Amino acid sequence: MSSKIQAVRGTQDMVGEDAARFDAVVETFTRVRRLYGFRPVQVPVFEFTGVFARSLGETTDVVSKEMYTFEDRGGESLTLRPEFTAGIARAYISNGWQQHAPMKLSAWGPAFRYERPQKGRFRQFHQLDAEILGSGEPAADVEIIAFAQHLLDELGLQGKTVLNLNTLGDPETRAAWQAALIAHFSAHRDALSAESRDRLEKNPLRILDSKDAADKALVADAPRIDAYMSAEAGAWFDAVRKGLDAAGVAYQRNEALVRGLDYYRHTTFEFITDHLGAQGTVLGGGRYDGLMEALGGPATPCVGWAAGIERLAMLLDAPAAETIDAAVVPMGEAAEARAFEVLQALRRAGLSAEQAWRGNMKKRMQKADAAGARYAVIIGDDELAAGEVTVKRLATGEQWRVALDALPEALR
Repeated sequence: MSSKIQAVRGTQDMVGEDAARFDAVVETFTRVRRLYGFRPVQVPVFEFTGVFARSLGETTDVVSKEMYTFEDRGGESLTLRPEFTAGIARAYISNGWQQHAPMKLSAWGPAFRYERPQKGRFRQFHQLDAEILGSGEPAADVEIIAFAQHLLDELGLQGKTVLNLNTLGDPETRAAWQAALIAHFSAHRDALSAESRDRLEKNPLRILDSKDAADKALVADAPRIDAYMSAEAGAWFDAVRKGLDAAGVAYQRNEALVRGLDYYRHTTFEFITDHLGAQGTVLGGGRYDGLMEALGGPATPCVGWAAGIERLAMLLDAPAAETIDAAVVPMGEAAEARAFEVLQALRRAGLSAEQAWRGNMKKRMQKADAAGARYAVIIGDDELAAGEVTVKRLATGEQWRVALDALPEALR
């Protein structure tokens, strides 16, 4: 057991600029989700293990290698959430939220995966999440992608991300395409990587996103989904593309963009960046009409996305340093006693205010400057006797007297 008091590998402590970037992402997400009518939802940070095993698929790397699973004192197997969607779907079923459908929900918070930490990827990381539950129209796909694009634009990431778009069709289309892929890859089985041979048995669509060079050559010649598209699935994808065009959302078609699990249907998308070193996904999602049934609930069409807060924060320009409206500088015991009253009056009026607690006048004024205060509010014996304070505009040095009860209005 380590005697060092240190952070667990793959976790992080944030303060200063890192914390400010993180906050900027969350604050922007909260502001933009209101514009689109997404309501906040809170779900537990851990669930019964079966919620994630059934929703993510027993054969996926997340379930087999990356989940933080433990037995609690009651002998139940519990898992820290590796993502939000499964928990939100479970909540929808167990609370009978069908009566409220369609529901537009948003969440953010920590998630946990035991994987090799690397740039922008942690074992405790944080996600933004948006879901539309109970809406089986292409318009819902357009809406949720437009929300994602708007969020990235508001974060100042224009030109730093590209939207990749694909369709997985309806179940009939997907089944026909998957059979063609199995036939194609089986004919070249010996040329596949060991991982892709394993996927051929369990999850053949996943071969399409293999990073192995030999696999990529076979993927380039693999059958394309468009050749197997039913009329209904084709019409759906057309409607989504026309909606994105109308909403002013630019995209590029990526026929290798897939989701391996059977409950994914129709639209799938990722916002990709090359501004984090290797090309990476900062936000991804799709339609998952079969998930509620996989969890034992009623058939419920759904579409959603998730984004890593840390990755988005790394793409942001450094946020402006936080400033405050006023630094209160009391001189003498009587002034110290009144300082709290002045501080609270300013804060209650919606003005940010701080006090330097120690030092002479010069030191306290230096602290006010260092805190980025716009004004110093000086309280001395003379001021108190007159029921006033001296206000100094720190940028210019000009100062004037203000009646105590008129101070908040004067600083506005």
